[in-house]
Amino acid sequence: MKKGHFYGIHRVIEPKGSLPQPAWKIDNTMTLYDNEILIDVKILNIDSASFNQMKEAANGDLEKVKGFILDTVAKRGKQHNPVTGSGGMLIGIVEDIGVNSPALTKGLKKGDEIATLVSLSLTPLFIEEIIKIEEKTAQVFIKGKAILFASGVYAKLPDDIPRKLALAVLDVAGAPAQTAKMTRKGETVVVLGAGGKSGLLSLYQAKTKAGATGKVIALEYDSSAVKMIEELQIADEVYQVDARDSLEVLKIVEEATNGELADLTINCVNVPDTEMSSILATKDEGRVYFFSMATSFTKAALGAEGVGKDIEMIIGNGYTKAHAQIAFDTIRSATLLRSYFEEKYGK
Repeated sequence: MKKGHFYGIHRVIEPKGSLPQPAWKIDNTMTLYDNEILIDVKILNIDSASFNQMKEAANGDLEKVKGFILDTVAKRGKQHNPVTGSGGMLIGIVEDIGVNSPALTKGLKKGDEIATLVSLSLTPLFIEEIIKIEEKTAQVFIKGKAILFASGVYAKLPDDIPRKLALAVLDVAGAPAQTAKMTRKGETVVVLGAGGKSGLLSLYQAKTKAGATGKVIALEYDSSAVKMIEELQIADEVYQVDARDSLEVLKIVEEATNGELADLTINCVNVPDTEMSSILATKDEGRVYFFSMATSFTKAALGAEGVGKDIEMIIGNGYTKAHAQIAFDTIRSATLLRSYFEEKYGK
């Protein structure tokens, strides 16, 4: 076996010297290097911003979405949406492990079912066939292979959580884990895009961590999702609003907080132009966590400056320690939320 680099730079084709994620093109031949893992891929979970963009570009035609995915992988060697810059993650079976892979010391073996916890935007991927796309879950069932680098994070799938549900939850595992880390007892937390996967899991963690003395406010565009959040009882107040309408968001949050605004705002929206809503909803010296991959950090930085807001703005890192475990534990402990996820993503 050829020797591979820990971060996978041996796979970069263009531009040379780049890391795999920002690279335009990587090598997706499925010949294993000594420190890599070869995966027989079953399901791709396309991230929300990317799937939404492709679906809009295809006018809802899923056959065209298939074409976009196949074209991207053929050109780039990975599912790295050239418009949103984002990817997703996958579930598959470990087919082979390089002799120097760190996974061997962690007990990983051939035949284990795993979910990758690194983005498809850096994962070498070969698709033989797209079997089907499930529109409501953004899950793409394929015949194909993928490579996980030595630096790549993964999770073995637990026996007590259905596979499709596990994939859906792990795709956004960074959001609830980071929300749990950032939320303090007694704080007011606003979640934009509260009706999606990341929003719902973040609401649960915010409600748990803020406690009885805190306040969790959910903002969601879709009326059916607003009703669903109310039924799940994971927010103190729920409002229907377009997160792109920053002045309306400000008005709602001002009224809900008696003008005090949020200590912490979590942005989980899957469309562009919601940066100012997050900023205006947050009090001076508060924090905004931009989990959304549709975020423009230029707009956020210059927008906060333009309205004179002294707030801490945090980039949505999809990884934090124990994030997979936190996501699984959330599903295990939140009975109503789990029932909803099982109904949507499958048992």
